[in-house]
Amino acid sequence: MNTSGPGTCLSLLAVLLLTTTAAAEAPWVAESNANTLIVMESQAKFSPESFSAQGMTQFDAEITDLKADLFQRTRENNWQLIQLLQLKKQTTKDKKVSQDLGILIKSLQDELGTAALNHEHLLPYYNLAQDLFNGFQALLDPRSDAARYPAALQRLKKYIGTEPGYTPITELAKRRTHERFSSPDLIGPYIEELEKDLDNTARFTAGLTQIFTDSGLEGWELDLTVLNSQLVDYAEWLRIEMLPRARTSHRLPEAIYADNLKNYGVDAEPRELLRQAQFGFGEIRNEMRAIAQRIAQERKLPSADYRDVMQELKKTQIPPEEILSFYRRRLTLLEDIIRREDIISLPERDAVIRLATEAESAAIPAPFLSPPQLIGNTGQPAEFVLVTSNPNSKGDEVMDDWGHDAVTWSLTAHEARPGHELQFASMIENGVSNARVLYAFNSANAEGWGLYAEAVMKEFLPLDGQLFSLQMRLIRAARAFLDPMLNLGMIEPEQARQYLIREVGLSKPMASSEIDRYTFRAPGQATSYYFGYMNMISLRTEVELRLGEKFRARPFHDFILAQGLLPPEILRAAVLEEFVPSQL
Repeated sequence: MNTSGPGTCLSLLAVLLLTTTAAAEAPWVAESNANTLIVMESQAKFSPESFSAQGMTQFDAEITDLKADLFQRTRENNWQLIQLLQLKKQTTKDKKVSQDLGILIKSLQDELGTAALNHEHLLPYYNLAQDLFNGFQALLDPRSDAARYPAALQRLKKYIGTEPGYTPITELAKRRTHERFSSPDLIGPYIEELEKDLDNTARFTAGLTQIFTDSGLEGWELDLTVLNSQLVDYAEWLRIEMLPRARTSHRLPEAIYADNLKNYGVDAEPRELLRQAQFGFGEIRNEMRAIAQRIAQERKLPSADYRDVMQELKKTQIPPEEILSFYRRRLTLLEDIIRREDIISLPERDAVIRLATEAESAAIPAPFLSPPQLIGNTGQPAEFVLVTSNPNSKGDEVMDDWGHDAVTWSLTAHEARPGHELQFASMIENGVSNARVLYAFNSANAEGWGLYAEAVMKEFLPLDGQLFSLQMRLIRAARAFLDPMLNLGMIEPEQARQYLIREVGLSKPMASSEIDRYTFRAPGQATSYYFGYMNMISLRTEVELRLGEKFRARPFHDFILAQGLLPPEILRAAVLEEFVPSQL
């Protein structure tokens, strides 16, 4: 989930529409959402596209602020918000409102810290082709209300600078980067990152054309031609000006890497995290060996080595024209298990699964969940997006990791049900406060649930499904030690790539995607899966100890999802103070 982050009565109404009728009856939700609205409206002045993507329609036609003194202006804005929220925290009488104010304050403080570190160490670098593709894709999403689409035409004119008072965004990006060239201690982007971004420019400009074509809008052709031309020109400027300044080592300053871990929700010292993950890797691999021997015996395979067994099972690939229907059938079987075993409450509506476009695959070269708009949601679903190739991979190697029968069980459990799709659906349908949906969100509390969902389903799967369920967990354990080892200089990228191919059983394109993730796409993020999973398993064990024979999976899971994406310490308190007493 690489894991990507408003003062009128109408905008307040849009925020409150997130809640269900039951949630609207809770006064604390309304009070909390009013506080969160102040933060959202203030921050949307600088990055309106991200708030538009969450459903705040009043920002649909607005564009990113890249005008002068950006660092100072955003810093002052966040400090003012923190001071205001601290005053509110002193006066509120509701515990949950106070918790949400704490979530907002911490989020703003973290943003300040991250911005200061980046300003101190890094040259500003904007991957505009991908950023604009993502923004327009969210606005012109088929799930969105078509009445919002015309705002894309206004946004387009502002990007290219033909709207009065606007300068082409590519020119502003050049200025913000160029003005920092005089600071000799700043480091540029990793050269491999920059080269891949430049190579993907054509994919994203083609993706923009496809998005506008599919939207049914009229009158965009000339303006988009201008924008795409400006993006190509900007890419050439990056080749001339930024490429010579790109760093040849993927390693970031250690303070920035530590800050990344914190922002992804990984509250652990990197060396301790990697030791825990290495131990877990060994335990998971031992379990895989035992299951692989049983599969080899049943199928009379020539080798019982878990790596050889996985390769045998991967040989039978689902035909491309059948893969979407195959995953949909697999979801139906998983839902049958969930109902039979009373694992978690399921909604009546179907989950959505679709195939990725080439541009989406270039942006995120692995299967992912595309969340719905979280504000003003009128039934728009999340989407499990199947990625079956890595356009960034060199050579003609096939990414065979997600196209075979045995892996479909756990991948569907993670991305769809009972994983991320259900996670986001529950937040919308249970009326969680916006602070707990948008500002408490981090990769550990989201991805930890996804990996936990796989583990919950594993015992009910056929043996081959269990083997690849463990392989998925093995990948996450490997991430939790390879990512910090790479970023602390303890291992080189090619060593890590070969380890993933040899010991985890990944294809070369998928292993390359993993290394890209650890080294430049999102250093630190990959550790969040296993870290969040450990937190979930620890919390469940504590609840089982307290409840004994009264523990039931479905009420526990329903309660967890109904809380939103709370930080671990607040979630644990809610579980022990509210859920456990309710079950005794």
